[in-house]
Amino acid sequence: MPFLKLTKFEQHRLSLFFICLALSIAGWLFFALSNPYRYPVNTIVRYYNAPHNKAFHPLQSENVKLVVEGTGWQLLFSKLRFNPHHIKVDLRDLNKRDFVSFTNQLDIVNKDFDSRQKVVSVQPDTLYFDFSARKVKRVPVKLISKILFKNQYGIYDHIKLVPEYVTLTGPEEDLKAINSWETDTLISEDVDETFSTKISLKSPSKLNIDIYPTLIQVRVPVDEFTEKEVEVPLRIKNNRHFDEVKLLPENVKVKLMVSLKNYPLVDKKAFDAFVNLDNWEKDGYKQLPIILKHYPDFCKLIKIEPQFVDFIIKK
Repeated sequence: MPFLKLTKFEQHRLSLFFICLALSIAGWLFFALSNPYRYPVNTIVRYYNAPHNKAFHPLQSENVKLVVEGTGWQLLFSKLRFNPHHIKVDLRDLNKRDFVSFTNQLDIVNKDFDSRQKVVSVQPDTLYFDFSARKVKRVPVKLISKILFKNQYGIYDHIKLVPEYVTLTGPEEDLKAINSWETDTLISEDVDETFSTKISLKSPSKLNIDIYPTLIQVRVPVDEFTEKEVEVPLRIKNNRHFDEVKLLPENVKVKLMVSLKNYPLVDKKAFDAFVNLDNWEKDGYKQLPIILKHYPDFCKLIKIEPQFVDFIIKK
């Protein structure tokens, strides 16, 4: 297939055509992108200046849609940058009515953003609230911790929280589902001694809930742990028909880890180990499994030897 051959003059004219076409398109894009456009941005609301004398509950989702106005250039290059995590809503009007309107707060909304783009409306424009009497509830504090100990060290007693309870104030509907209140995460590494610190409680996710106090004292009792072995006598449970049941052996060895401070407190009286004769009469066991019902909660159980015992029945 023969190629179309152009003279130098025709090639020059064709080049000028494409240059003019490109300049026309560039000019059209420049003027088109200079015009104002509107586009939506989804975000959430955060409340401030809440009324202190009454509890409120939003009747709609915290998600709203902003309608933002900007030039095409801003839309092209700045849309990703203008994506606010939240917008503020002033609730002072709730002292007089049960709703707030974004129409009256657009100037405040736009002041929070360093951008030439402008929020022209919010959907929905009006937020409605339900009011109820403020209730008071007392709940226990739940410590959230991530503590790493040096080898052979650990917590040997209960962690002490002061105070152990906090007081919540807010709408009854919101307080009903709250049974405890978490702290911020207590983080500590290479711990080998008892320590005390102050830690904040997690902030309420809802503005209409108040918490007191917001800071607590934490004492973490730490000690070195060592292994200890205790010989514990076995007792027999559910012996209803026999004069004598002899266990072989009659004692078991319980191995556990215990702190040096609690070491003297651990003896055979602190344990309750037994066998259940129903395991033989009803279930046909040839050996009876050891059941360790009780041992000190400040110990860490390693193992029981043996785990099963033989027995002799004398009728």
